[in-house]
Amino acid sequence: MDGVAGPRLSAPDRLDRPFADPLVLRLFPPLATGVHWGLERTARALESLGDPHRAYPTIHVGGTNGKGSVASTLSSVLNASGLNAACYTSPHLCSFRERILVGGQPLPEDEILAHAEEVTDAVVRFGLTFFEAVTVLGFHTFARSSADVAVIEVGLGGRLDATNVLRPEVAAVTNIAMDHADYLGDSLEKIAWEKAGIVKPGVPLVTAEVEPALLQVFRDVTAETGAPLVTLDPDSVEDLTVAADRTSFALHTHAWGRLEIETPLVGRHQATNAALAIEVLEYLPDDLRPDADAIRNGVRAVEYHGRDEIEIIDGLTWLFDVAHNTAGIRSLVDTIDRLELPRPLVALVGVLGDKDWRSMLPPLFARTDAAVLTQPPSAPPERRWSPADAAHAVAKMTRVTIEEDFERAFQRVRCDAGQGTVVVTGSVHTVGSALRLLGREPLR
Repeated sequence: MDGVAGPRLSAPDRLDRPFADPLVLRLFPPLATGVHWGLERTARALESLGDPHRAYPTIHVGGTNGKGSVASTLSSVLNASGLNAACYTSPHLCSFRERILVGGQPLPEDEILAHAEEVTDAVVRFGLTFFEAVTVLGFHTFARSSADVAVIEVGLGGRLDATNVLRPEVAAVTNIAMDHADYLGDSLEKIAWEKAGIVKPGVPLVTAEVEPALLQVFRDVTAETGAPLVTLDPDSVEDLTVAADRTSFALHTHAWGRLEIETPLVGRHQATNAALAIEVLEYLPDDLRPDADAIRNGVRAVEYHGRDEIEIIDGLTWLFDVAHNTAGIRSLVDTIDRLELPRPLVALVGVLGDKDWRSMLPPLFARTDAAVLTQPPSAPPERRWSPADAAHAVAKMTRVTIEEDFERAFQRVRCDAGQGTVVVTGSVHTVGSALRLLGREPLR
């Protein structure tokens, strides 16, 4: 895979640029930017540090949507089973410390900075980008923290993502949807092929994808690579109930029989994500595989914020969801349709300029009484969208207001919603910025 040309995949540098948290500016000196192909730099940096990513078994989680939820659920269950489980996700909502967890907990800033100092020479010597450097930092931190197992979320794509230096015990691809098409390909099949690039010989690949054409891509890649392919049976999930603070369902498993599952993550899609995580756990080695009690307790204890997260603050209902593509918005809309949220329903929407907002906005605005379109304040300048263009395109669907200044937009939706509901969505930047203004950051 190293050095092989394909879609323009410099995105872990450009799309995951540090934002909002000043800690990121203290981690490393200025790093490389631009187009950088292959895994060689990351692999060489890790080798110079003693290959810390080989010091513990790993689970590798890719896909378009839901991979962070799956990774967080996996690590929560493994911690509930008595292991010291680590978890690496990206990007963060409010604090960089959200990305690197050990035993379910973020590390103190001074510890992160100390580990960053230990890897900085390798980061600079091999010209790593920000995402590559943070990936090396995460792997090194987990080794220094004596992790028993680590769950690693793919940053973008799979084939050339910096995390793909792993040889995991099991890999997962949640689903395939149109996103980052300018980097991963202009069809679902091309995107599926990039995501399937995490497949390794002999390592099971577990997926919740159901589209026959995309499953065929996975079959072709796993057959060529020599890896087992496991597909989650949608009919294994029964008795689904979606509430404002949890999702409950029954799941039929081979290893543990029928399980009654409850997750605090809200939405039908979160039942699928939890079911996929449990399916992945079935393919772990015996010494890592949890029992049924650990599964139930771990799924119930998972924390992953900004995903159909509902809070009532001073009598106003807030729904935070980082949906940044059309499939994500459809999952958000499905959740809205299942809940009796107080009216009026007002959306605060800030989308990045390289997203397909023309497809994203109509399903949402068909459910809202009003919307305020704004500019996510932490969005990189070259990725800013035009709320005016969006408002012109969707003006007939709902009452639309343009307020580029985020804080004024935030106050406007609070006023417009009254005692109803504000839906904050469109990007991680938008949700993170709203949580900061409310003083509801995940790590306070």
